[in-house]
Amino acid sequence: MTLKVFLRDSLLGVKVTLLYSIFRGLDALTRSVLVENEGGEPFYLEKVLSACVDMDDRDFEMLGLFGSWARERHIQRMPLGYGRQNIASVKGESSHQEHPFLALVTPGTSQESGEVYAMNFVYSGNFIAQAEKSQFNSVRMMMGIHPEGFTWKLEPGERFTAPEAVLVYSGQGLGRMTRTFHDLYREHLIRSPYLHEKRPILINNWEATYFDFDEKKLLEIAEDAAALGIEMLVMDDGWFGKRSLDDSSLGDWYVNEEKIKGGLHALVENVKKLGMKFGIWIEPEMISPESELYRRHPDWAIRIPGRDITQSRAQYVLDFSRDEVVDGVYEMIAEVLRSADISYVKWDMNRQLTTLGSCALPPDRQGELSHRYMLGVYRMQERLITDFPHLLLENCSGGGARFDAGMLYYSPQIWCSDDTDAIERLAIQEGTALIYPVSAMGAHVSVCPNHTVGRTTPFETRGDVALLGTFGYELDITKLSEEEKVLVKSQVEKYHKYNDLIREGDYYRLASASENRYYDSWMIVEKDKSRALLFCVQVLAEANAKSRFLRLKGLDPDKRYLAEGKTYAGRTLMHAGLRIPAAFGDFKSRLIEITEASLL
Repeated sequence: MTLKVFLRDSLLGVKVTLLYSIFRGLDALTRSVLVENEGGEPFYLEKVLSACVDMDDRDFEMLGLFGSWARERHIQRMPLGYGRQNIASVKGESSHQEHPFLALVTPGTSQESGEVYAMNFVYSGNFIAQAEKSQFNSVRMMMGIHPEGFTWKLEPGERFTAPEAVLVYSGQGLGRMTRTFHDLYREHLIRSPYLHEKRPILINNWEATYFDFDEKKLLEIAEDAAALGIEMLVMDDGWFGKRSLDDSSLGDWYVNEEKIKGGLHALVENVKKLGMKFGIWIEPEMISPESELYRRHPDWAIRIPGRDITQSRAQYVLDFSRDEVVDGVYEMIAEVLRSADISYVKWDMNRQLTTLGSCALPPDRQGELSHRYMLGVYRMQERLITDFPHLLLENCSGGGARFDAGMLYYSPQIWCSDDTDAIERLAIQEGTALIYPVSAMGAHVSVCPNHTVGRTTPFETRGDVALLGTFGYELDITKLSEEEKVLVKSQVEKYHKYNDLIREGDYYRLASASENRYYDSWMIVEKDKSRALLFCVQVLAEANAKSRFLRLKGLDPDKRYLAEGKTYAGRTLMHAGLRIPAAFGDFKSRLIEITEASLL
């Protein structure tokens, strides 16, 4: 249900509509703004925020998600002081560094108690989330498109619609806020046919081969993977144009048949004979200076006329504010997708927007470029999933730089981070799951020593951490030991046994290694509270350590549950806890199934 509040400025001829939408059974609403020019002259919008809430200060603390490449969405909490405190991005994406989320919490707020006022932006471009404490101890929360570099010209009769901001209230701590966001996004935002389906367990060749592969190497990986129960092969960067390093061919979206001899169709058919599906990596928004497309259309790159274009990763950014650019790139990629039975696409975006200028926009509309660019990205993704309705689309941006609610509208899962180390992933996945359903988190088991941090962790721990997500593999499976291959089979069995629960259940955070340094723990509980899955990771071992008692959450106090061969009352598990013996060694994990005793 949506409430519309109409406001008018008769002098300027401006009509503003404030939209408030509510959702049955959820302590959440969405807020947006529509601006219309009802006058006879054009005017320029210089700031259009989507949500604003005013309240008295209650010694609020401000909670946000911060990080960097490979360290995305770490939770940070700080006192709310006087003046304006911002979380923002002007990088042309929601970014690795700061996230379009802001929460104000009352003192002492925990997972189970305290009040939370939270905002999350359904948008993937430049944003600002701001909390301002005034001299009179009043507080204003705001969220919307970042005004820096933004102007939008509205001619008479034209309208501008701001993206939605999601507002969530919890009077029962951060855990209740988290589950409200999860339910809202699963029920009202994500619309993929894969939303309530198991995703195929995939293996991606990137960390196995990087650019050094051909069709023989891919088939070797596929053969070993299929034998272990893995269900899809994903061919990552390097399959197109003349791409052998990251310095060429973006924009030349045709198969490199020197690498893939016999063409893509033949490769895909051979993979299908193994009982596997096939997926590819693309980076549609980018163009290499060393590409046929750039030689034909240098004006398609975002640039300021007369100035050098800033290169990053030896690439420029295509001007997706222009329909002809979006359509031209889309047709090349669609032709590839039509040429073979491709089930999955990983859409990447590996650099920020700089030297902002469009060859197609007049001077007084250059301030529209960043937003028009984002609308172009959305338009192309909408077209992709419409023309290929059975395609599983996974978004990515140098890892997790565009893990946001705007992207979830088009893809049911997003690559969480390029850091696949299981211990690093604990904090990354904790911060991500604070807002987003765990079924949306792209998570893989990778090789050790890990390619990002060099850490070696047990294969079992890597699998357990990756289960809290889409689950897959990012390694050269042909080089695994026989013992590791047995563990892959076991992990595949766990995925099929538990994925329905993990995907659809309620998420509860029990402990955070970011806070205590030693151990991490979370639970997934069936909606009807008949079954739960407890994850425990001992990060650092302690000498002469005693067992821990983990107080479980989300169970029915009046039900009886079976855990590790013993029966407990639900209230016992939640108030006294379940004994978890200390493990010998660092980075050890345990996965415990908890089942309603009467169901056995």
